[in-house]
Parts: sequence; C-alpha cells; structure tokens
Amino acid sequence: MSHWPLRRTDITRPAYRSLAQGVAAAIDAGSLAPGARLPPHRDLAWQLGVSVQTVSRAYEELIRADLISGEVGRGSFVRAGPRETIEVPWFRAPTDRPPIDLSMMTPVALPQIAQAWSATLMRLSDRLPGPAMMSFRPRQTMALYGGMAAAWLARCGMVVPAQRILITNGTTPAMFVALSCTAQPGDIIATESATCHTLRPAAQHLHLRLKGIAGDERGMDPDALIAAARASGGRMKAVFLLPSGGGPLAQIMDRDRREALARAATQAGLIILESDPTGPMPPRRPPALSSFAPERSFYFTGLSKCLSPGLRLGFLAMPENLAEVALNRHLSMAWMATPLMAEIAQDWITGGTADALLAAQRTELSARNRLAARILPGSQGFLHGLHRWLPLPPGGDEAGTLAEALDRQVALAPGAGFAMQPQGPALRVSIGGVPMRDLDQALRILSAILTPDAGAEGGTGHPPV
Repeated sequence: MSHWPLRRTDITRPAYRSLAQGVAAAIDAGSLAPGARLPPHRDLAWQLGVSVQTVSRAYEELIRADLISGEVGRGSFVRAGPRETIEVPWFRAPTDRPPIDLSMMTPVALPQIAQAWSATLMRLSDRLPGPAMMSFRPRQTMALYGGMAAAWLARCGMVVPAQRILITNGTTPAMFVALSCTAQPGDIIATESATCHTLRPAAQHLHLRLKGIAGDERGMDPDALIAAARASGGRMKAVFLLPSGGGPLAQIMDRDRREALARAATQAGLIILESDPTGPMPPRRPPALSSFAPERSFYFTGLSKCLSPGLRLGFLAMPENLAEVALNRHLSMAWMATPLMAEIAQDWITGGTADALLAAQRTELSARNRLAARILPGSQGFLHGLHRWLPLPPGGDEAGTLAEALDRQVALAPGAGFAMQPQGPALRVSIGGVPMRDLDQALRILSAILTPDAGAEGGTGHPPV
C-alpha cells in the first residue's frame, strides 16, 4: 500500500494503525511529497469511512514518527523525508594529505589477512562449488553454510540450531531485518545512552523512534528500562543493546547485568536486539545476553570487525516464532547472502584460519590497548577492543578538539555522533586501522592537545583527562 489517496479497502483493524502505515508508505513511495497538505480530519474520515477520532490518532502516530507536522489553523503537512546523505561520525572529507585516521573502527591490517585471502582464493579456484557461482535459492545457501554459521555463533556464546540462523551480507542488513520484524512506524526502540551510529539512520528509514535509557558503569539500568517501557503506553517494542564491547563506550557487560536486563525485557514485553559486531574478539566474556531469553531475542554478529573488513558476512540468530518472518523480510530487502563470501568464510572457519587470525588480532590489540591506556590514561576500553572511549575534561570543547587534531593530521570520531542522551564531551579513538608507529604518533598528538604540559610520555604524571 504505497498509493495516495487511500481507499476504504486499504483500512484494516486497528484502523488508526492501518491508516498511519498507509500514509507512511505513500510518503516512502513519493506519492505524498514533502510539504504536501493532508486532508482535514473530518474530510479524511468521511472518505475512508472511519471516525474522526481514528484519523486524529493516526495523525498523532505520524507526528510522533516525525513524518508529518500539525500546524494550528493550517492543517497537517508531510515533513521533509530522511536525507539520502547520512551523517557519519568518522572522517571522510577529502584532503591533499590523508590524516592518521583513528575515526573508523576496523581490525588491525595484519599481513596474515592478505596471506589468508590469497591462500583461500587459490584453493577455491581449483574446487569452487557450483552453488557458490550459480545458486539463486536463499534456502540452498542456508543449507550449505548453516553449520558453519552455527559453529561461529558457538564461539560467541550462542548455541543455536542452524535452522534458526539467517546468513546476511554483514551486521547492518541483519539489524535491518531484526528491526523490521520487531516494530512498525511510530514504535519506540530503547537503546543505551550511547549506541552504534548505524542505528539512528536505520530507525529513521523505518520510521521508528529511539529512546536512550540511563545506565551506569555496568551498562543499561534494568529498572530504568522497565519504567520507560511502562511510560511509553505500549509503544516501546524492543531494546537494542551492545553488551560485548562493540558499543562506543567500549564496555563489556557482566553476567549479572545481562541476566537482569533479559529479565527486565521479559517483564516489559520487549524484544531483545543484541548487536555484537566484534564477535568472539574478547575471550572469556560472559554468555551472550540473548542466551538468557532466546525466545524473545535477535542476536547478530559478523566477520568484518574481527577477521577482515572485506569479508562482509553476518549471522542473525532468530527467535523460533519470528524465524519465518525474518526470512521473508530478508528476502524482500536483500534476497540472500553472497554465496562466494559464505564459501570463503566456511574455508576460514572450518580450516582453522579464522581462529588463527582471531588469535593474531588479540595479540596485536593487547599491545595497542596498553599503549593507548598509557598515553591517554583517562580513556576507557578493554584489552582486546578495537577502540577506546575518551571523555574530555569538564567543559571541554569536543568540536574544537576534533578540529585541532585534524589540523595536526589526526582524525577522530566525535562522541556526539553516538549519543542518545545528553552527555559530556568525548571522543571515540579507534586503534586498529593504522600501523603501530602511526598510532603511537597520533596518540601523543592527542595527548599534547588535551594536556599541553604533558611530557614526552603523553600524560604521565598528570591527572587523567
């Protein structure tokens, strides 16, 4: 239903939601252009055979979803649609001299990665399975690579049968599928106080609202989640969490808090959306939060953040009652994962290459995190993380610090790009994407900006920033 005007046959129960969804679809399809004036409540009610109260409630839903605006004395108008250019928190402006880029979270470019690609492509050139070249059936891909996906999820603390795993082209498509299965336009998704940058545009495109929930050093507050769900009047449908170090604050949630949040989500009737972009990178971490409530959880992870950026493959573990819905959503949005990527991943995971690359990443990241903790003693993170979170001094100028760092050829990500609630100024400092020598230089430049009196060791003997 993407046409306009709507017809009486388009309206189903509950009528207000059906009407709101019809208007939203017409806006998405361009049938209702930005600035278009919607019919007055009474006129639309007569056209569609519904009550004026039904139209009023539908318009209220659309206003809450930021799709239309109501102007007293003038009427209701379609708002400007989502911008096609998404604001991203990493550096991407062209320069004559590329900076040392600490803005994007990527694994370390180890020589073993290039060697693994070369060796695997050589092997596959002699024995590439026919389905990797010719398959056009999504379920065939699932049948061929479901066991590999289950083996990888087991490394992440998720024991899931292959038939409840959807293979996607990365974590972002998996997130879109999970969101589209969970909520409808105007619904609310709870998030942590700072979350991944891709969630905001995804919610905008799906016409969902995000609600940041207060937390502490252990993560989101379960009681605050329950209170927010109750206050939403039933409009909050899910909670989006990054409990295993992939979030901007680089926190690994402890087992007790994971269990408490799973109980809170169950009590509030919320679906759990657990994003785990770095997968099994942190060893000996607690079980996946989704494992405490698998009947209401979508868990998704991928390979590009922990093995190789070019290996765009993701895995979505689905609750049994929503598995068929998720499969159909993925069919409509992406059809199927790229079989060649799945074949390469299977070669790495079953042949031991993935575990070897993971071990090498952990060793390198341990050294990098120790270096960053020494030069930037106020930063927070964990030993095997891809980034560190750096709160600035009270009253610090986030934009000014970013600009000064870029003037000195260091690119960083602003904390404001991840914030869902008001917070102090901060920076996300990614440590995997540049050679170790460049990382050392960039960290010292940043330390000198923040603590101008610091010595050569970049902050030694001075208060943490």
